Amino acid sequence: MRKHQQGFTLIEIAIVLVIIGLLLGGVLKGQELIQNARVRNIIALQDGVKAAYFGFQDRYRGVPGDYPAANALSNIPGVANAAGACPIAVCGTAAGASNGLIDTAQESITAWFHLSRSGFITGTYDGIGVAPTPTNTPTNPYGSPMQLINDAVYEPAATAVARNNVKTGAGIPATILGEVDRKIDDGNPTLGEFRFSTFNGPGVACMNVPGWDVNNNQTNCGAASLF
Repeated sequence: MRKHQQGFTLIEIAIVLVIIGLLLGGVLKGQELIQNARVRNIIALQDGVKAAYFGFQDRYRGVPGDYPAANALSNIPGVANAAGACPIAVCGTAAGASNGLIDTAQESITAWFHLSRSGFITGTYDGIGVAPTPTNTPTNPYGSPMQLINDAVYEPAATAVARNNVKTGAGIPATILGEVDRKIDDGNPTLGEFRFSTFNGPGVACMNVPGWDVNNNQTNCGAASLF
């Protein structure tokens, strides 16, 4: 006697489809939550550095990174080495050289040293070197160095003028920076206070003016938050 093979009933198929839909919905919602968290993290990092800059300026009547080395030794706890001294290249500028701007690569590195030793940012940065390293510069959530400086390395490159800015660092997807820009500015990488920057490597492919290139999986992007 032959047995008839029994298939799925419509009810069983419907239940399976509902379960698949719930799983997909959960995955998509989880991805949305992760992206929102990354966006908030980038915004918080930028705001935190700006607050630290102004806090230092208010307390010490000077600019981090551009602060004279002698003043740093006198006023900022923990900057002296074991011998009670600190090289000018690490501790700050030479006497009379301060111009109120973080406008060199060395001063940008020294700024993190001043801000960390004075307690305005977390982490311990040694101020040693000119190029960013994990020991002298904080990194973004994607592992790339940030920058605090007064320069014009942001869009539009042909007409940009030097301004105080915090670089997000590279390695950030355009989708994340586009959402950051929409939340805090105008969504345009060449206008407003949040703009695309080539600092530390990103190419202009990150932009699809008047917006960020969110459709071509651009993952190595960066921006500058002007202030």
